[in-house]
Amino acid sequence: MSVAFTKEEDNEAAAAFLPERPVSPHPNLVTESGLAKLDAALTQAKEAVAMAQTNADLKTDRSAMARASRDFRYFTARRASAQLVQSAGEADTVLFGRLVTFRREDGRTQSFRIVGEDEADATQGMISHVSPIAQALLGKQVGDVVALNDSELEVLAVA
Repeated sequence: MSVAFTKEEDNEAAAAFLPERPVSPHPNLVTESGLAKLDAALTQAKEAVAMAQTNADLKTDRSAMARASRDFRYFTARRASAQLVQSAGEADTVLFGRLVTFRREDGRTQSFRIVGEDEADATQGMISHVSPIAQALLGKQVGDVVALNDSELEVLAVA
């Protein structure tokens, strides 16, 4: 058996067993910026499928098409289920889309914007509305103290 034949089989096998991207069972709540990011990701996925279709090596590398198609299916489903949420309510209440600043028991102060799952990135100060911190803080107001696991968080500000 030639090495090229083996490589082709490996690529085919990888493409055939590429798992789907998991779709959350939670409501797909999004902010305006989250919706724009979903639209951009869907456009990029469409472009990746088109690029993979024009690839001359498609017969020897089906994994590029498999990845592009998988991403296209994922972002199509996420865009179709997206529910745009506008933050409306009391200014000092923690709601979806708002930035909340809180103090931990150890004195550390942190701020996070509560956003949709696809938009969440803790390193950028954005946490998912289904995260434990967000769940503990949603609906609370400035001055409220909430329990989270074995500690407490005090809401300092909401913007």
